[in-house]
Amino acid sequence: MASRVASGTRRGKLPQMPELPDITVYLEALEHRLLDEPLLGIRIASPFVLRTTSPTPETFIGRRVVRLQRIAKRIVIGFEGDHYAVIHLMIAGRLKWLAAGKAIPKRLGLAAFDFSGGTLLLTEASQKRRASLHLIGSDEDLASLDPGGADPLSLSLDAFTRVLSQQNHTLKRALTDQRYLAGIGNAYSDEILHQARLSPMKQTSRLSDQEWEALYDSTCKILTDWIERLRAETADSFPEKVTAFHEEMAVHGKYKAPCPDCGRPIQRIRYASNECNYCAECQNQGNLLADRSLSRLLKKDWPKRIEDLD
Repeated sequence: MASRVASGTRRGKLPQMPELPDITVYLEALEHRLLDEPLLGIRIASPFVLRTTSPTPETFIGRRVVRLQRIAKRIVIGFEGDHYAVIHLMIAGRLKWLAAGKAIPKRLGLAAFDFSGGTLLLTEASQKRRASLHLIGSDEDLASLDPGGADPLSLSLDAFTRVLSQQNHTLKRALTDQRYLAGIGNAYSDEILHQARLSPMKQTSRLSDQEWEALYDSTCKILTDWIERLRAETADSFPEKVTAFHEEMAVHGKYKAPCPDCGRPIQRIRYASNECNYCAECQNQGNLLADRSLSRLLKKDWPKRIEDLD
């Protein structure tokens, strides 16, 4: 039975959607290269990627880049005259900085933004074509893309608690819902909850004051530490191999690997196309959380304790 439950592969080599730390480093690299630079041209290689019809790409040409920002998990390039190029990388989309005028690769290339100092290329290593580009012509239209979540690194403990207490959800959902907090996804939520020693399935309504403080401190520390780590890795180069999975992570993508704190195997819960990784010993008093698909299959044979897997 243990072998059936523990079977599986690590997802570390699969694309992971960039989250707040990864997008922060992207934005810093873009600011260094694009700020105050006029756009010389936009090339759209795959029509599906452009999700808007007005304003047209031609209206952006000649406008200077005046700001760069993040909306949830989207990258926003702001141009003169309240014009914005809004990029959502989704799971497999990535940005590359190439020599000026470089041709768009036929297989992966979606769009290119040409500047005098180089070309910003949007690619996607997937046939599902989920990455998107919105060209926006007003602040009001830009605001319509914002799901409303707060920047987790700008909140006090009290504000953080209020935001996540608006409705009763599991901690995993509360942390990753972009209507509450902006920029945290599947990967960093796993790391946050592991460091806070909290079960991903615990309800927000059942947290004690001490647990709220632990969750808040962990959120700030994990996000800040990873921003600094990625900055150090990137230095002055453009970010490459961007992913929300990193080998140095404690639990995310580490199914069956030993927990770095207690040594017990990391567990997972699968739901839809996602999975949640956690340590049963450190986060749930040794109790296994029911995997929706396997627990239905195994019913009474589903193990309840981490010891049952030994």
